Amino acid sequence: MRLRPRITRFLEPIGKGLAAVGMTPTAMTVLGLVVVIAGSVVIATGALRTGALIVLLGSLLDGLDGAVARASDRVTAKGAFLDSAFDRLGEIAAFAGLGVAMAGEPRAMLLIVLAVGGALLVPYMRARAEADGHDGRGGLMGRAERILLFSLGLVLGFVEPMLWIFVILVWLTVVVRFAKTYRSIE
Repeated sequence: MRLRPRITRFLEPIGKGLAAVGMTPTAMTVLGLVVVIAGSVVIATGALRTGALIVLLGSLLDGLDGAVARASDRVTAKGAFLDSAFDRLGEIAAFAGLGVAMAGEPRAMLLIVLAVGGALLVPYMRARAEADGHDGRGGLMGRAERILLFSLGLVLGFVEPMLWIFVILVWLTVVVRFAKTYRSIE
């Protein structure tokens, strides 16, 4: 079950409303990252549930940038590039906050490093495949799924189980994207 199409249907009307009042896609991208970083700082203080909810809110705000861009006819390559870069920064910030909160727990720290590595490779595999004219999609862990799993794990207090599931699924996604692209190269 892919979350992005379900979330997009929910965000489109909100994006239209925000565009109607003059909100820009870039402002939504920046606002989303600022809120995610604030949530990451809260996570670092040990308030995992509260921080995760703030990260989730920031991610939803960032998710509105595309809806605002489409509603205001401002879809650009520059905006997509900014959004992609800020998405990665937000994921790194959230896991960095969790790393600070979990300092002194070596297994959790290893899982965090593996989670971040996999989370960065998933969009890289897609971008690299698409740069060569191949379909780079596939696997279970797109950005929406990663954010949801991360946030739910912290909110529900299942940090280490979430990290194990995250690492397994994100690396399976990397393998699926790699294999699919590799097979399509002549």
